[in-house]
Amino acid sequence: MRSARIAGFLLAAFASTSICQAAQASLESELEDVLAEEGLTGIAWALVGENGEVSPGAVGMRDSEAHTRFTIDTRFHVGSVTKSLLATGILRLATVGSIELDAPVDHYLPTLSFDNPWKDSARVTVRHLLDHTAGLDDAHMWQMFSERPKPDTPLLEAFPESGDLLRIRSRPGSRFSYSNMGYTLLGLIIETVTKERYETYLDKHLLVPLAMRDSTFAFTTQVGEYADTELSWGHVDDGTRYAASPVFLRPASQFTSTATDLIRFAQFLMSDGELDGEVFIDSDLMHSRGRPSGTEAANSELIAGYALGLGRRDRHGVVGYCHGGNIVGFVAMLCIFPDQRKAFAYSVNTDSESADYGRIDKLLIDALRVDEASAPATAKPAADIAEWRGNYVLSPNRFQTFAYLDTVFGAVRISGDSERLTMTSLQQAPRRLRPFGGRLFSANDRATASHVILRGENDEYLISDGFKTYEKVADSYLVAHWTSIALGVAGLTWLVATGFVSLIRHRAGMIRRPEAPAFVAFLLLLVPVPFFPTQSFMALGDLTLASALLTTVTFLLPVAMVLTIVRVWKMPDRSRLALVNGLAAVFALQWFAVLAVAGLLPLRLWA
Repeated sequence: MRSARIAGFLLAAFASTSICQAAQASLESELEDVLAEEGLTGIAWALVGENGEVSPGAVGMRDSEAHTRFTIDTRFHVGSVTKSLLATGILRLATVGSIELDAPVDHYLPTLSFDNPWKDSARVTVRHLLDHTAGLDDAHMWQMFSERPKPDTPLLEAFPESGDLLRIRSRPGSRFSYSNMGYTLLGLIIETVTKERYETYLDKHLLVPLAMRDSTFAFTTQVGEYADTELSWGHVDDGTRYAASPVFLRPASQFTSTATDLIRFAQFLMSDGELDGEVFIDSDLMHSRGRPSGTEAANSELIAGYALGLGRRDRHGVVGYCHGGNIVGFVAMLCIFPDQRKAFAYSVNTDSESADYGRIDKLLIDALRVDEASAPATAKPAADIAEWRGNYVLSPNRFQTFAYLDTVFGAVRISGDSERLTMTSLQQAPRRLRPFGGRLFSANDRATASHVILRGENDEYLISDGFKTYEKVADSYLVAHWTSIALGVAGLTWLVATGFVSLIRHRAGMIRRPEAPAFVAFLLLLVPVPFFPTQSFMALGDLTLASALLTTVTFLLPVAMVLTIVRVWKMPDRSRLALVNGLAAVFALQWFAVLAVAGLLPLRLWA
């Protein structure tokens, strides 16, 4: 009898192992299909499933040229997933009393100054930096794409003119606005408090206790002095290999890890913050991660958002607490589902603009058998929702440099009736918002409340999803912008077409005609083009021959329009065609003036 029980136990264990192996083989096959269909090179992942069982895996190539395979021991970069780890380091320092999360940042960094219109009532705090609610710009081109920084470049060099760079665009604490600069300031705070480089401190006092032995905050690359022989190559859309480069804002995205190390971190995130029976991170802080508070959206009962290095992610019918990341050559994701004690983490060594990485998320969620989120019942919305119909623009937008582009191309329109709302924009398909009662709504691709309509501190109409806040603007505001663009493009197109015709008819004599300056200025836009492929794209934010030429030729555009207008004005006998050319130059000039006010003309990638 006893022998039969033992045999039965062994048979059940063997069957369970066989099932697990079959599931792993199926997942590997499905991920290989995704890599092939999406044009991706390789992936390593790890899952925490039932009873804390860890299942790592890897498929594809770590190096497309050498054709070496990705393995579970291959190291990779994780991009902005770094922020979750850096935030954990800050929370550790807060737990031991070295940092006060609600203390003003200038208490730790007195040499830096914020341009904060709300400084008398709302100073920027450490918590605001952690939650991306300081109101800061995300980054400038030169801070992310430059060949000037070295692995040991002081972090302060990212802020040479702090007042201009650290402009606060919304009341601190009120709205989410993702900022790589904000997390670089957190790296500076760690260095100020610990008197060590943040990389050194976090490697010793965060990664070692978490047993993340194959990870580091230090700079690693594939070739040269800082090469890591176990590091995967990064790849871009066309399959080209890319070797990692240092950046000024490295605390926001510089981290090397493995799938098994990342999943160890995920397991810690699902704990109460204890290690070896001792408090490592205060449990209240641990349980606050991914649960925003204090923002306008959170105060209006929207639970979607970001806090202390994690965001609440409602995708594929499930809700988790996650952080994604991408850096040139890599795309990564870490997600935990604390109530079910499940998690996944992965990194793909291809940074593609066209690939659908959500397919990977969905496969891993299905493999974990994560419970679907329970959607609240549809309920009658507030009686005044019709007041929110209209046009909206981001407030604030993510990159201040491109605020104009976000205004004209990123605007959304809210329409609907007394029961439902619809969001439409140029950048995505219409999203139906079903009411959950009061001012809460859920988009058609979300399982839980995803949007809230509210009034701001100045009584403005707002709609937020916890990660973006849109402010209502007058219809005439967007009409004026689009009219300006339409007139500018029409005027420039006319001058170019007229210039070509004039060149054919008058040849060398064309240079004396009124349309000549505008036509020549347009042709000069082609001059920088052949120089950009000769430099690394990591030099896009540097003052190079290519970028200097681009600045010069874009500066000449409005000058040329003025010259065309002057030539037409001085003509003793102006023909109808000359008058049309002059009007076209006026149309183009007004648009260039708008672009100049927006900081986009002349175009200075290095500024």
